[in-house]
Amino acid sequence: MDLADAATVLARARRLVVFTGAGMSAESGVPTFRDALTGLWERCDPQALATPEAFHADPALVWGWYEWRRGAARRAEPNAGHRAVATMAARVPETVVITQNVDDLHERAGSAAPVHLHGSLFAPRCSACAQPAPLPDAGEEPGEGRRLAPPRCGRCEAPVRPGVVWFGEALPEQAFEAAVEAAYRCDVLLTVGTSGLVYPAAEIPQVAARRGGTVIQVNPEETPLDAVCAVNLRGSAARVLPALVRAAWGDAAPT
Repeated sequence: MDLADAATVLARARRLVVFTGAGMSAESGVPTFRDALTGLWERCDPQALATPEAFHADPALVWGWYEWRRGAARRAEPNAGHRAVATMAARVPETVVITQNVDDLHERAGSAAPVHLHGSLFAPRCSACAQPAPLPDAGEEPGEGRRLAPPRCGRCEAPVRPGVVWFGEALPEQAFEAAVEAAYRCDVLLTVGTSGLVYPAAEIPQVAARRGGTVIQVNPEETPLDAVCAVNLRGSAARVLPALVRAAWGDAAPT
């Protein structure tokens, strides 16, 4: 099956899930963790920056690094792939966007209320009582590797932490349940730019496949999800998704 076959399936969808990973935002300039050339983990020890223990040991280092990441995400712009996803949602009203990304590019491209499986850089919360906290002023962004003391919770005075899922933490229960339910009910699931290696998020396309949904994958490389996909489209999100929209509905492709 090829792009035309995928477009036919997509055009007939009634309940669509779009499931996105780091490759979705890479073309907007958001660094990925696992890319051999630009991955953030190539320069930073994840155990020193992305665990509850790291935050407890050095909250200023961890908070400063995440503020640097938030600034980088804020400067990035949605690409044609993000806009194509928003177009799909406009064409298929029962669309759920599920993302492993912690940026806000889907929202800025026009996708309403995506499910953030791994949290968001734009939703800090108290490290003790989990009370949502306001975003710091944009002017406080540090350079990479510089410390910045986190703000204090307005309720209990504990340090505010980044609103992302760290190593050793469970996914947000409400988000994960919503994602599984959407995958369980969908007739088409489009997985884009995800390695299929990070569990339990990688279960989402498999849930759809087991329930009889058609799974379409967009990825430049082979992944463990190839085996459960009816169509594997090799290429980047920004190139393939606009072509898929045009083939499915004849719309001008997002640019």
